[in-house]
Amino acid sequence: MEDIKAYIESGILELYVLGDITPEEKLQVETMAANHPVIKAELDDIERSMEQYAEHNAVEPSEQLRSRVLNSILTNFGDDRNFDAKNEPVVNNVVALPTQKPNNFYKYAFAACLALLIASGIALMNLYNKLQESNTQIAILQSNNQHIANRVNFVEGELGILRDTSFKFLKLNATAHAPAGAAVTIAWSPAKKKVMIDMASLKMPLNDKAHQYQLWAIVAGKPVDLGVFDANPDSTDMKEMKEIAAVKTDAFAVTLEPRGGSVNPTMDEMMVLGKF
Repeated sequence: MEDIKAYIESGILELYVLGDITPEEKLQVETMAANHPVIKAELDDIERSMEQYAEHNAVEPSEQLRSRVLNSILTNFGDDRNFDAKNEPVVNNVVALPTQKPNNFYKYAFAACLALLIASGIALMNLYNKLQESNTQIAILQSNNQHIANRVNFVEGELGILRDTSFKFLKLNATAHAPAGAAVTIAWSPAKKKVMIDMASLKMPLNDKAHQYQLWAIVAGKPVDLGVFDANPDSTDMKEMKEIAAVKTDAFAVTLEPRGGSVNPTMDEMMVLGKF
């Protein structure tokens, strides 16, 4: 197994894919690949990696360069002097070509550099993916922390209202215009002139997009607008309404009005009513 690992790391597989080896070395690689599935798999991976690298870095030659190369080829093939072999000995009409001495050092060095480049690219891609995952996790943690902080602030605000003795709590019950069980709980502080609606305990039919619920204070027999709200089943906060200057009210009521509210309450759409 160590010999196979050393053979793979020698760089000869990259040279085989590049076609830059001797026929003897080519036969040796093909024999090793046929006898060892590990070498065959490595050889396939190298071929795929080099194909991807070549496709990614391919450069389309300009039309001018293409014309020059084709013209040069046609010119060379049309000139018999380009095939003059007068300096080469001819034996039995066979021209003896000079034997090129292989220089394996540069071939192996190039293969090793190419393999290192491919491995570095893969490592950088993996590192980039991990960095993206880390950034996503950090963003999720920050969002969760903000949600928790908002929830803590909300709970602290609710506790502050419950502990504040200036607040009075009143439950507004359903009228004949509302379904049975409809109810709204409000917290009112005459000293602070604040009115809050407990959205967590809200029991009202869902309003459509064209309508909203409107809270009224009945002061000396006259309605005072305290703002509008929607029946949101997912809401769990205390909704602060408009301030009320009066220190004494006869009652509080909620009507269903066109979106944005009305100047005067629609009496036949009064949903809930409560008196102190």
